[in-house]
Amino acid sequence: MTYLIKNARILGGDPADIQLRDGVITEIGTGLSGGVEIDATGLIALPGLVDLHTHLREPGREDAETVESGTRAAALGGFTAVHAMANTSPVADTAGVVEQVWRLGQETGVCDVRPVGAVTVGLGGERLAELGAMADSAARVRVFSDDGKCVSDAVLMRRALEYVKAFDGVIAQHAQEPRLTEAAQMNEGAVSGRLGLTGWPAVAEEAIIARDCLLAAHVGSRLHICHVSTAGSVEIIRWAKSKGWNVTAEVTPHHLLLTDDLIENSPVGSYNPIYKVNPPLRTADDVRALREALADGTIDCVATDHAPHPVEDKESEWGAAAMGMIGLETALSVVQESMVETGLLDWAGVADRMSARPARIGRVEGHGMPLAAGSTASIVLYDPVPRVPVEPHGFASKSRNTPYEGLSLPGRVVATFLRGRPTVLEGKLA
Repeated sequence: MTYLIKNARILGGDPADIQLRDGVITEIGTGLSGGVEIDATGLIALPGLVDLHTHLREPGREDAETVESGTRAAALGGFTAVHAMANTSPVADTAGVVEQVWRLGQETGVCDVRPVGAVTVGLGGERLAELGAMADSAARVRVFSDDGKCVSDAVLMRRALEYVKAFDGVIAQHAQEPRLTEAAQMNEGAVSGRLGLTGWPAVAEEAIIARDCLLAAHVGSRLHICHVSTAGSVEIIRWAKSKGWNVTAEVTPHHLLLTDDLIENSPVGSYNPIYKVNPPLRTADDVRALREALADGTIDCVATDHAPHPVEDKESEWGAAAMGMIGLETALSVVQESMVETGLLDWAGVADRMSARPARIGRVEGHGMPLAAGSTASIVLYDPVPRVPVEPHGFASKSRNTPYEGLSLPGRVVATFLRGRPTVLEGKLA
């Protein structure tokens, strides 16, 4: 079917018509005709978003999320491709498991699913997983991560970096020195001291990032740093990039907006586990540094770290509660609030940080392309004007652990197209 998007503001620019046919953009101009018309007056057109860091939980924790529910949430958030993290049950450390996840994504059809392979067997940090077999599988895995756990053994990390060079893979590190974060509950600082919670020092993240940047440079491989959260981490990454090393990094929406003082003082009360996340929420100074780093390109992209949990895993005392927040359906609004409304990024910059760069890092073909004739017709139409309260009961995700419930955030996704086929229309699943 041919679709004609009328009067869309491409990357926030002047209105234009976009014609979609046979999965590609066939023409862009004004006064075009032909096809099913979609009125996009006032809407911003962006290339379909790409998430490098999504927990879909299947197989093993279908009570929290499934590939189907997670990709529906992704489509409603404007995403056309997501990377499914490996900490499933069983762990995605073999060709068989990553192919299972990939095929589930193919079956749902609303969002492309690229499995992330585990670096080590069972995320155990003792021996390398079947990296080559996963790379050669039908899933064509190119990103490997033990996310949720750090590859803390320097020798094992070096071997992993060396191994993936053969097929242009990347190791995505969860930077957390385990000995420095034993029993840690939140950011180490003034708030943790007042609340009596074991602190999670910034240096536990920064030390691993520094080590791994040096290792990546030594072996000439690609390193990606997951969910950067501290100002010190930003400086290390900036230094590594100044050396010309092949290091990339991501930041989550929640680390761009929320601070650790919410654990002490928030509209939902103190010690609320909705704010418990890994890495922890940091200080206002850290948030400021992260925003500036995303704006200047030191941090390459935004990744949601969408981490769904069932109600019983979150509604408990702080120490027993699971870590993590969902974020697929609110990511673009949070980025608008933290980066666009503050003047740090324009909409072209958002397209670069949430589509082009993550697609390039993950080696995702057909995504992250500019909106131009001949490009794949994966597009999101976004209305930046309304501000509405976040209501998680309406989410497509099976979980409700969002820190934004009741907050007013700007913008909403009106439509998402995956290769010319609508997955979302008028803000609802098509």
